[in-house]
Amino acid sequence: MTDYEPSGAPGTPGDGTAYDAVVLAGGGARRLGGADKPGVRVGGRALLDRVLGACADARTTVVVAAPRSTARPVLWAREDPPGAGPVAALDAGLARTTADHVVVLSADLPFLASGTVRRLLSALRSCGADGALLTDADGRDQPLVAAYRAGALRHGLTALTDGHGGLAGLPLRRLTAGLELTRVPDPVASFDCDTWDDIATARARIREHGHVLDEWISAVKAELGIDLDVDTHLLLDVARDAAHGVARPAAPLTTFLVGYAAAQARGGPEAVAEAARKAAALALRWAQEDAAETQPAEAQATEATEGAETKPADPATGPGTRPDAG
Repeated sequence: MTDYEPSGAPGTPGDGTAYDAVVLAGGGARRLGGADKPGVRVGGRALLDRVLGACADARTTVVVAAPRSTARPVLWAREDPPGAGPVAALDAGLARTTADHVVVLSADLPFLASGTVRRLLSALRSCGADGALLTDADGRDQPLVAAYRAGALRHGLTALTDGHGGLAGLPLRRLTAGLELTRVPDPVASFDCDTWDDIATARARIREHGHVLDEWISAVKAELGIDLDVDTHLLLDVARDAAHGVARPAAPLTTFLVGYAAAQARGGPEAVAEAARKAAALALRWAQEDAAETQPAEAQATEATEGAETKPADPATGPGTRPDAG
């Protein structure tokens, strides 16, 4: 078993190897008083939907639980019997996958992101291990935030079934103990919500200054069904320019129009960037024009005064007066 520290840009799941995802969303949530943990909302989104967003580019995603409404389509599976534990649930989910690599996730990871999934897959592909899993802030293994070779999982599950006459009630460590694993430290993405205190911690963290904007944008995109990565700093710059160069209410209206223009062009991030560039240039011209209107007025007043003092006498109007003076 080895540790893995990612270096450089992580690989992407589609760069040569597709993957499937199995999300375990059952369990009794006893430490939450039996609450529907996958449906508990953090940052306005159900925990399960947050996890599904992190593995959105999986070829197939299987959720092991009773079917429910989710933000994106998934396949459903149930362990036999229901409530038989994580090993039985993993077996049920794995049966509906076909990829060589499988990402296995619990449904209570509020800070899991697609970048974490990419790091796990990259770690798995770059070594000869059976799996790559996260470790938490205390260095503990998190086997339900991991990427595995599907063949190794199937072999291990078969061995457990033969040795125990079934999988019901077996702890997950019985499976992972027989696998060669590499570890990816990540104290944030590995944070899971087992108690209401954990839920409160997660809800507080996403509202911190350094996280709230990204969390809000992610939530809005999920709510609106938008799968588009855009440069938020670029849009904020456009909003700032519009607010300063035109008027404060111009900021939200301009960013709305930028988005609408990009949608009309049926474009992706490039179309947003181009529309934002045009809007920013317009706001700059607007501000420059406003400044030009102010400065010449002062200069003209000075010139008019100086001209009145030095202008030669006109025989028709008298000395020092303008023809249109009243």
